[in-house]
Formats: sequence, structure tokens, C-alpha cells
Amino acid sequence: MTPETILTNARIILSDAVIHGTLVLRDGLIAEVQPGRSHAPTARDCEGDDIIPGLVDVHTDNLERQVQPRANARWPSRSAFLAHDAQCAAAGVTTVLDALCIGDLGFDQERDQTFLDGVRDLTEMHATGLMKSEHLLHLRCELPARDTPRILDPVADHPLVAMLSVMDHSPGVGQYRDINRYIKMRVRQTNWGEAEVMQRIAELRAKREEVVPGNRNWVLERVAHRNLPIASHDDESAEQIATHAALGIRISEFPVTMEAAEAARDMGVAVIGGAPNIVRGGSHSGNVSVMEIVRAGALDTIASDYVPAAMIEAAYACAEVMGLPAAIATITANPARMCRMADRGSIAVGLRADIVQLRHHVGLPFVRRVWRGGMRVA
Repeated sequence: MTPETILTNARIILSDAVIHGTLVLRDGLIAEVQPGRSHAPTARDCEGDDIIPGLVDVHTDNLERQVQPRANARWPSRSAFLAHDAQCAAAGVTTVLDALCIGDLGFDQERDQTFLDGVRDLTEMHATGLMKSEHLLHLRCELPARDTPRILDPVADHPLVAMLSVMDHSPGVGQYRDINRYIKMRVRQTNWGEAEVMQRIAELRAKREEVVPGNRNWVLERVAHRNLPIASHDDESAEQIATHAALGIRISEFPVTMEAAEAARDMGVAVIGGAPNIVRGGSHSGNVSVMEIVRAGALDTIASDYVPAAMIEAAYACAEVMGLPAAIATITANPARMCRMADRGSIAVGLRADIVQLRHHVGLPFVRRVWRGGMRVA
């Protein structure tokens, strides 16, 4: 039994309206949503703060950033996971899909270890009930990597897997369409000579057509019985969207062109955009601005990508275009629906009491308090 919490004098963001009222949390659920102010002696005065549902983050690479805070400094995996969990909770993220990469293209040799450690740590820590946020798995399958099937197979049936995405980070396509930018990035990241980088790029491009189709088919067949939400990553064309949709892939994650985003919208394929792209005012790698996708009416969900704290700020920025309830839904109800989580994502009686209280100051939303299942976690 969790204690009753009464939050009053708050601006409550509902799915279709904004009310000034009171929220009652009881036994881990939302028990009452009332207009007006409560005079109960135990009521907490929110002083006009916003109350929104706990955030559902369908894609974050933040764990990888905690594991490797510097290029040559690897942090102990369990300590990294705890730091990641604390950052998510402080950002109002009560449900987080840790996006862990499967498959090595030869430039990120430690990613496979990060994946294996992450699955082990998440499994162990989930069982303790001690984490502030609820952590689930988003398996990111690198299709050009020959080792993807071998690594995916043992975890494909893991009960904490909530989403899967297929991606192609080959040089010259998707996010890395600009080959010159890609070469400079790899030389900088690896400290290899340009000749060595160019040789690796040539190998990757030569085997791409051979490896990608077979790996894609294998991955989709391997998880077909799970009925998981499956996304394609970094789509760049309407043709790609149509091809993936025909394979049952109904989510486009971080499309890199407006053509792809609009095609997804027109085909009823859900679109995920990255919060940092919105907060920064554009892509860090030269791809389409997510705010352009918002203005085109093509955005469904915002994910943190690599900065958990960016989600709320990004949603409020979108409110200027789509209205506040719809904007908040991009980080709450829409991702919950995408992941088939009917028990969270909105403020309504009977849903899980995942709640965020925040205040605005100099144009920024500040998270003040966070509850998950009715218990204060931040």
C-alpha cells in the first residue's frame, strides 16, 4: 500500500484540456481528478505548478554515455546504470526504454560489451525494485553487422524487451549520407589514419547489400511471435518508408529527411523525433529539423535520444505549434500507446500514478517533483 498524496492548486494537463484543480494519488493509482482546490489538511499546495503524466522515453542512449563518459574512460557498468537511472527520474522520465545497440561495424568495438553488461544490470536491478524509473529494453539491431543475429538470439525472448528497431549505419546512407562528414568523424573518434578509415568504409559498403536484407529478414522472423513494436531508424526516403511498412515496420524513428517524415505521416506510420534536435534548434549532423516535422503535422512521439532532460523542454516548445495537451502527449500518451502500455501516459482515474510536477522560469520548465506508482522518486 502506498500513501495517499493530494496535489492541489495545480494546472493539470489532461489529454484534451488543461484544468486548475486537484489530483489524488492512492494505492499507486490516480484515484481522483477534480477541478478546484482541496482544503484537506494533508493536501500539498502546488502553487500553480503544472502537473503532467510521467514521461515514457522510447529511445535513450544515455546509458552508453554514462558507461563511457570520456573516449578512453570506461565506467563500472552498475555504477553507470545507477547514474543513468537517477538522471532519468530527475528529468521526469518514469518509464524508460534503454536503447542498447546490437552489432559492431568495426568502429565501436566496446558497444557489444555495453549491450551485454546493460542487459545483465537491468535484469538484476529490475528485480530489486530499487530503481527510481522503470527500465525496459529497446534492442537496436545493426543490420550491416554480421554478428547481429548471434548477439540478438539469446535476448530476443527477454521479458523486459519492449521495443526493437532495425538500423543501417553504413557510411553513405541514412544519418551518414554525407560521406566526407563521416570520414572526418571516424578519424576523430578512432584516432585511426585516414587510409585505415577509408579501407574500413570500403569494406562496409562492399558487404552492405549482401548482409542487410538477410539480417533484416532474420531479425523480423526471430521476434515475430513477440508482437513487439518495431521501428526503422534514420529513414531517408518515401521508398524506404513504404518498404518497411510492407514488412510490418510501422514506426519511423528519427527520419533524416522531410520526404521520409511526410511519407510516414501519409502512410499512417508513427514518427519519433529526437528532443535534442528541437532544443538545439536543429540536427547536430545536418539532418531535417524536428520542428519542421512538427509544423508538417508528422510528429507523433518525442524521445530523449541522448539527453533525458530535453524531453519536457522539447514538448513545451512544440506546444506553440500543436497546443499544450497534444504536445505533452508526444512524451507521455503517444509513446505509451506505441509500446502498448495501457496503464500509463495520461492523467485519468485508474491509471498508474506516474506524475511530474514542474514550474516555468525564464522560459524553461523545471522539474520539481516526480512520483512513480504514487511513490516520490525525485
